[in-house]
Amino acid sequence: MKKHDVIALNHYRPRLVRLFNKLGPKVNLDVERLLLQAEKKAGLDLKDEDLDKEAISRLFEAVEKEGNLHRVGRFLFKERILGMLVNRLRAKHYFKQYPEIRQEKIERPIIITGLQRTGTTLLHRLLSQDNDNRTMLSWEGLNPAPNPRKKKDDRIAQAKIAERAVRYLSPHFFAIHPVEHHAPEEDILLNDMTFLSTVPEATLHVPSYAAWAEQQDHTPAYAYMKSMLQLLQWQKSGKRWILKTPQHLEFLPVLKKIFPKALFVFTHRDPLQVMPSFSSMVYHGRRIFSDEVDAKEVAQHWLRKNGYAMNRALKFRKNFPDINAVDIYYKNLITNPLECIKCIYDAYDISLKNSTTSAMKTFLTANKQHKYGRHRYHIKDFSLTKEQIRLVFKDYLETFGHHL
Repeated sequence: MKKHDVIALNHYRPRLVRLFNKLGPKVNLDVERLLLQAEKKAGLDLKDEDLDKEAISRLFEAVEKEGNLHRVGRFLFKERILGMLVNRLRAKHYFKQYPEIRQEKIERPIIITGLQRTGTTLLHRLLSQDNDNRTMLSWEGLNPAPNPRKKKDDRIAQAKIAERAVRYLSPHFFAIHPVEHHAPEEDILLNDMTFLSTVPEATLHVPSYAAWAEQQDHTPAYAYMKSMLQLLQWQKSGKRWILKTPQHLEFLPVLKKIFPKALFVFTHRDPLQVMPSFSSMVYHGRRIFSDEVDAKEVAQHWLRKNGYAMNRALKFRKNFPDINAVDIYYKNLITNPLECIKCIYDAYDISLKNSTTSAMKTFLTANKQHKYGRHRYHIKDFSLTKEQIRLVFKDYLETFGHHL
């Protein structure tokens, strides 16, 4: 067994974290104070920034009333929110100083989406091996805008520290989902800067915020995401963007409105495998922030949520049968990944170069499955039943089940 194999509901907690949780100060989560801190740290004014104050307030209220964060968790949450606010201020500075950023063209992205644990990360990272493809790297997602007050760009160094922190706080998490500073990351991190995304409910117990966010119009969040992609493209160009986030399943009409020429790549896997795997991922992710994580609650929350998102996606595909789309099945991606890549390139009407194929083969050799350990999980760990899952995904299984 590898050192960081994930075994069921692992309750590992580093000694220093246990000590801080017992003896350390309780971080104050005051929104107004945090806004002032962001202005001071960035050296810029939030006055004209179009912040959704209701979203921020609802998130903070849910964290205080429902989150059950331990002291380290409160500190991590505060630092994440502070970083998001500072990034918004820095981005505003660049948009103001360089108005040409708004003219950057992002016309035909390839958008990967599907349920979590369906191979989206593998597909995303494989496509990033093509030098013509532009992906958002993890260090860019953490800090999309350089610090205008520094001559030397230290964003990669900051991301390395963040990676080491995750390894320390939850070393087994890399066996579930590797968070590497230099690897492609989900563009949902850009949506999250608007305080309107599914990131909070994936990392924290905030059901009231999640219920509210689900009913909001996410067009502003996706419009902001596009503006941040323009900022990143202004810093480093590419022929085509490769976007990837399971959240996109829920908001496909918004994506189609913002990127009408996009190629949609839908990944598929049996929900009986998806749900316990993702429940395990969320459980271990939330454990970084809290000692009180209910495995059954995690599974029930995301069973309903994923069923809801998938039904919205099915409705979208029924309403827009002529969209440019490719379906990639997990079992095919694992057994013949390059054939799946060729299907995507054919749909985009571009050729797959020999140099790209070679780079992808090298990547696959260096990044074999279970590189960081084996992710072990069982449906019973989360009080789920096969019947529950099949019922929630009934329409999906009727449409795609024969391929899974």
